[in-house]
Amino acid sequence: MILVVSYPDEDHTQDVIGRLRQMGRPVHLLDMADVPARRRLTMTWSGDDSPTYQLDGDGDGSGVDLGDVRVVWWRRVRPFMVDPGVTASSALHFATSETAQAVYGMLDSLDAVWINPRCADEAAHHKPWQWTVARTIGLTVPRTLVTTRPEDARRFIDEVGLGRTVFKAFLASLDAWRETRLVLQEDLDRLELVRVAPVIFQEYVDGVDLRITVMGERVFAASIDARRTRYPYDMRMVIGDAAVAPVELPPAIKQGLVNLVKKLGLRYGAIDMRRTDAGDYLFLEVNPAGQWLFVEQRTGLPISQAIADELAELDQLPGRAAAPPRRRSRAS
Repeated sequence: MILVVSYPDEDHTQDVIGRLRQMGRPVHLLDMADVPARRRLTMTWSGDDSPTYQLDGDGDGSGVDLGDVRVVWWRRVRPFMVDPGVTASSALHFATSETAQAVYGMLDSLDAVWINPRCADEAAHHKPWQWTVARTIGLTVPRTLVTTRPEDARRFIDEVGLGRTVFKAFLASLDAWRETRLVLQEDLDRLELVRVAPVIFQEYVDGVDLRITVMGERVFAASIDARRTRYPYDMRMVIGDAAVAPVELPPAIKQGLVNLVKKLGLRYGAIDMRRTDAGDYLFLEVNPAGQWLFVEQRTGLPISQAIADELAELDQLPGRAAAPPRRRSRAS
């Protein structure tokens, strides 16, 4: 069985789940926001029997035995939700912490292959780690500064050049969206604000954006040319106006990106790069849970099917299929 840890409204998740079911693969969707308030769980360890990991079904009264899970797809996970009757902050924190201890321990106990491994996925979201690993495998990273020192920020901008420096956030979320912005003259008067939290400053390199989706050994690359749009500094702001097309990567870059994903401990990654007119490739970041449908719909690249195929292939690994049946305790 394939366990998908995501949520029902995530359209990328649903696309792949639909393909897996058409392929006849058993799939179960687990939304962490249903635990523990709406979906109960029971785990048992008894004598010589194998542990059991029982979870309520999705509102239909049925249950699922997570011991049958062979593959876990960890994608865009929502936070736990405890019973709404728990309102005291200390009790709420305790209930959430206890839930995390139980659920994460259960998931980590599964004899399953992960896309992506939970801890590696969390670590790989950190851009300083990405940039460091990218450099070690030979990828080029634009000149970058992360600082809480206003004087260092000013020095970096002076060296790179006003109008040639951008600043950006580490994470973008719906409730705290921050697009990549060009440093302007008026921003120099606000550099003292970097004392509040670390800020990324980076040399802006003119060129075409590349969104490269890596799934295992499969690589799908698309160019996103936003240079003639109203906002060439962040293609996310003008994706509907940008020219999007499939592209071939040089073999060395392609292999380097596969190596990067592996080095980060991942199987899947959505990578952003910049290609200059001179043919230089610069690594910007990798999103372990990045989106791909906006590329697939504009280019026809079969990314969703590749992800479904990878999950199905892992679910059919010969060694796992030959595993002996699990003994059940009476409690199950």
